[in-house]
Amino acid sequence: MRILSGVQPSGRPHIGNYFGAMRQNIDLSHRSDAFIFIANYHALTTIRDRKLLSEYTDGLARDYLALGLDPSKCAFYRQSDVPEVCELAWILTTVTPMGLLERCVSYKDKVEKGIPADHGLFAYPVLMAADILIVKSTTVPVGADQKQHVEVARDIAIKFNNTHGNVFPLPEERILPEVSSVPGVDGQKMSKSYGNTIEPFEDEKALRKKVMSIKTDSKGVAEPKDPDTCNLFALYRLFASPAERDAMAARYRAGGLGYGDVKKALADLMLSHFAEARKRRAALTAAEVEAALAAGAEKARKVARETMAEVRKAVGL
Repeated sequence: MRILSGVQPSGRPHIGNYFGAMRQNIDLSHRSDAFIFIANYHALTTIRDRKLLSEYTDGLARDYLALGLDPSKCAFYRQSDVPEVCELAWILTTVTPMGLLERCVSYKDKVEKGIPADHGLFAYPVLMAADILIVKSTTVPVGADQKQHVEVARDIAIKFNNTHGNVFPLPEERILPEVSSVPGVDGQKMSKSYGNTIEPFEDEKALRKKVMSIKTDSKGVAEPKDPDTCNLFALYRLFASPAERDAMAARYRAGGLGYGDVKKALADLMLSHFAEARKRRAALTAAEVEAALAAGAEKARKVARETMAEVRKAVGL
């Protein structure tokens, strides 16, 4: 099984990113033939500030390494360090039906939200297909909202194989387990676009301040509270042990518990959970990060070159 997963450096990763994808990707990289990349070509559809893109790319690499990604056990690389991806993307566009891209829900949703309808946004699924097919990935872990893009990649692979000969295996999506309760500080889904995030590696004082600002209802200390409908408890349960979770839920229902006490306990749990990762991140040097990415790019390019030799031969280049 060959796994491929990419994450856009579109901002600083938050706790929702960690529980939603990063943690699972790290786990998969330890027990499969994994290609994990930083999708900085994709990020160009939304980030046009070169310094910001560079900062986010470097930060995401550091976060992954600090959280436990072992670059010796997988190919960990920047998308832009594998230029064969863009060559393959162009070749794939020549067999991709317009209707296939026009039906992509993600494109429609982004346009409806006011994101300019440029060609990069429209052709995003073709570049994603190239990411997947260039390393002949068989399994692509994605959230449910990205399932269609893997289906598009499979359709494009079928179209290419039918037109030019059987070059690509057909990738299958692996839907990551839903983490349904990762609310932001305002109670909405935690998202960079909402400005309601908590980041694992931000300054301790800033992290505690954000936790203390988490929105709750107006119930007083003496009143019983329902942990099942509380945004604060939804975050607490992600970090607590089963015993801690059950004990806190019982305190909620009994009354006599103030939300401020829960927030302080949550901040402590968060900092404890990420303590070792925070130490590792602080100790990482620029040379270590670059060496990890360079080694991963060489692993990926070795496979990409082999794939492109087959593709060029198949199409007559």
